[in-house]
Amino acid sequence: MVSLSSFGDIGGMAQSLQQSIDAAVKRVQQQASGTADTGAKGKVQEYEQSVAKSATNTAPFATNIGTLIKDNSRLNVFSSLASNDPADFYKFSVVAKGNATIGTVGDAGVRVQLMDRQGKIVADSNKDAGSAYDAFKKMQKGELELDKGDYTVRVARDKDVPVKDAKSYGVQFRMGSYSKDYDTIAKQPAQGSNPFGGNTKLQGLAAMLNGGSSSTGSSALSLLGSNGSYGGRGSLMNALF
Repeated sequence: MVSLSSFGDIGGMAQSLQQSIDAAVKRVQQQASGTADTGAKGKVQEYEQSVAKSATNTAPFATNIGTLIKDNSRLNVFSSLASNDPADFYKFSVVAKGNATIGTVGDAGVRVQLMDRQGKIVADSNKDAGSAYDAFKKMQKGELELDKGDYTVRVARDKDVPVKDAKSYGVQFRMGSYSKDYDTIAKQPAQGSNPFGGNTKLQGLAAMLNGGSSSTGSSALSLLGSNGSYGGRGSLMNALF
């Protein structure tokens, strides 16, 4: 991954995420040969949403980043793993079978896993993941076929990276060319917020999903289209992949 920058604290990390991503984009563009196929088709419509991540850190509470449509949409998500935050989860849907491409940018030591609806790992960026790593390499080249259905993305640290180390990242998906570019900026959940209100049963279920850990300090799950539609400000990863 291309290094974004170092952050002194969680607050500074959230405030500096946009600038860090922009800097990473410029570095990757400078490294590019200028002949790479970006997949853009005609005049690209660009959209953006900012959401607050769920603090439950499980697939059922994944943040929705959109729908992957062949030769139509490209999905980008940008965020950071705060200190002691074990993982982030995102979800998207594929409307028809086709070869998908993944692109990543961010700090070293970030692990990206793609899972199907049943939770099976389809692709894994970790070099020790065997066939799942081979699938990830194929997906980087746009040669991994995905079936129609729902998928979950897990972003975590490599096993040898301390959980206290904050990490910033960007992940991108497309299937062939695209004419619509969707950016999701996923921010840290507000301190002390709780999507379950006073419902102790729901809190208990969330704790079970988290392996028995407490989930009282979490934010409301923000989905694509909630609190208004995308407002186009432009893609943060144009010309990267």
